[in-house]
Amino acid sequence: MGSTMIPLVFLLYSMFLLQFLQRVQTEGNLKLFEEMQHGKDWNNHLRSSGMKMHDHSSSSSNIEPELNVFFHYNDLKVGNKMSIYFPTKDPSTSPHLLSRQESDSIPFSSSRIPYILELFSFSEGSKQAKAMADTLYHCEFPPLKGESKFCATSLEFMLDSLHEIFGLSSKFRVLTTSYLSESISLLQNYSVSEPLMQISAPKIIACHTLPYPYAVFYCHGQVSDNKLYKVSLEGDDGGRVEATAMCHMDTSQWDPNHNAFRVLKSVPGASPVCHFFPSDNLVWVPIS
Repeated sequence: MGSTMIPLVFLLYSMFLLQFLQRVQTEGNLKLFEEMQHGKDWNNHLRSSGMKMHDHSSSSSNIEPELNVFFHYNDLKVGNKMSIYFPTKDPSTSPHLLSRQESDSIPFSSSRIPYILELFSFSEGSKQAKAMADTLYHCEFPPLKGESKFCATSLEFMLDSLHEIFGLSSKFRVLTTSYLSESISLLQNYSVSEPLMQISAPKIIACHTLPYPYAVFYCHGQVSDNKLYKVSLEGDDGGRVEATAMCHMDTSQWDPNHNAFRVLKSVPGASPVCHFFPSDNLVWVPIS
């Protein structure tokens, strides 16, 4: 199995440097944001990440397709088959990270929503306005006990925040989910095709993308018993994915309404909760 534990320098070059050199102007980001942000898209993102939505009832008996990212710890064995949802996203169609100078010049606070909406020419009550308000809500929500969290709107802020968490002199690397086939079905059955690769790390920070006119990464990690894996998967249609997955071994402090418990038919503390990361998420670990 090829390694996708990308060195930091290579990551910065491949994922961000090109964005800075050939970055679309803010108007282009807004156009992409308007095209991407539909109410369903935003709801799907929050469901698959486990976040609760203001208008979503977690008591629904139906399991949405995009929630097929959660799985049981015992499912991680070669030959086992499970239904998994992998969203297909072209990085060129996603909003780009701003530079720190640009990011610092734009308010990022729920208290400034009227000004922000006017700045980006979105009307109150629009789908874009709701998506932006929900992003700010999740970024401003206080961290849980033992949790480290931040929202990054620039690469510089992300790296500075990681240094604060891992240590000022620390080095770190990133893991991502890679699609090894050109066409990946959104939802299909995948088989674990190779032995697992467990990534040992004392601290783990996962960064998820949130809807906004420019790129916003919601990054968080909690001092707990977590296990990180690289998993080779092969779909029924022949599609191949090298996925990053995390297993939370202790869920006793989790919200009982977390979407994972609906999917796995479990309750907090009863058993570990595992999930796959989509391809646009970043999982950072320190290099020992």
